[in-house]
Amino acid sequence: MVSFPDFAPADLTVVVPCYDEAPNVGPMVEALTRALAGWRWEVVFVDDNSPDGTAAVAREIARRDPRVRVIKRVGRRGLSSAVIEGAMSSSARVVAVMDGDLQHDESVLPEMARRILAGEADIVVASRHLAGGSAAGLNGKWRHALSRNGIRLAQTVLPARLTDPMSGFFAVRRDVFEAAAPKLVGTGFKILLELVLSVPETVRVTEIPAVFRPRLAGESKLSPVIMLQFAGMLAERLCGGWLPTRFVVFALVGLIGVIVNIVAMEIGRGMGLGFKNAQILGTACAILANFQLNNRLTYHDRRLRGSRWLPGLAVFVTGCALGNIANIGVAQVIFAADGHHWTRSSAIGALIGVVWNYAIASTLVWR
Repeated sequence: MVSFPDFAPADLTVVVPCYDEAPNVGPMVEALTRALAGWRWEVVFVDDNSPDGTAAVAREIARRDPRVRVIKRVGRRGLSSAVIEGAMSSSARVVAVMDGDLQHDESVLPEMARRILAGEADIVVASRHLAGGSAAGLNGKWRHALSRNGIRLAQTVLPARLTDPMSGFFAVRRDVFEAAAPKLVGTGFKILLELVLSVPETVRVTEIPAVFRPRLAGESKLSPVIMLQFAGMLAERLCGGWLPTRFVVFALVGLIGVIVNIVAMEIGRGMGLGFKNAQILGTACAILANFQLNNRLTYHDRRLRGSRWLPGLAVFVTGCALGNIANIGVAQVIFAADGHHWTRSSAIGALIGVVWNYAIASTLVWR
């Protein structure tokens, strides 16, 4: 029987979801080595096929350091799903999650893990908004505004108050995470909030202060796109999970399309076009805007590029045309059967059209 005395199991797995973070991989391993001296630990870099070779850099380090592991995902993208895959690959008692940009303060990891191993908590969140913490690493007023408003929105649905539910830096008992995993949607970028909303009320959640440092390399992933996806996830949770996040975002994109339609029609009117031609212009602009926004927002992890873009647009346009026919047909039937009620008939027809278009988009365009 072969024994492996030098390969004692880790007590702590640090999961690092990453995309285009090649310059930060080496410094992060060095920082973890300093912070976790005396601990049995490992780090799992979950890379979404970064074009800058993030996975290759991590693998080169892994050849020299067995505490480093790499999961390279092809055809799948998204921070939340990356965290889930990394956590489920662990056998450690504690799983910590932190970003790959060196903005999270790794020096608080021992205290986070200690509290869980000592039975004082089941989830420990590194908060930027407790006394002793700092969010100074958020660059620009708009990032502070996005974070601040996101926190306020998240706090409206949390069963217990957290000062930093938008934190991407936390530690959790692995068995708690594993039990919650089947309930996690795995879309978007704010896995902590989804995790807290998925665990039983008996799970103990606590926070410790942490400093959010300025980014040294790479680019921030926080954007209005992420906040839109975040709003969709909250809507799904408020609806008890029966309304998919993608559908919420798809519907919001549809509302933007309505605005584009109206604006384009007004522009056509100003150019001297008749109502019919202006309506055709508005509809065409709305469909193109919806396709582009859905490609970038709703289905960002399945984005159509290159030779796939034009066929995808063709299928989307055809599906929308059929959806509009269904919309009008259903509205007319309801109108005739419902005492000629304009608003109710139109609303039901529009709902049928949205559901149809979503089904076409999810099954045929962005499969």
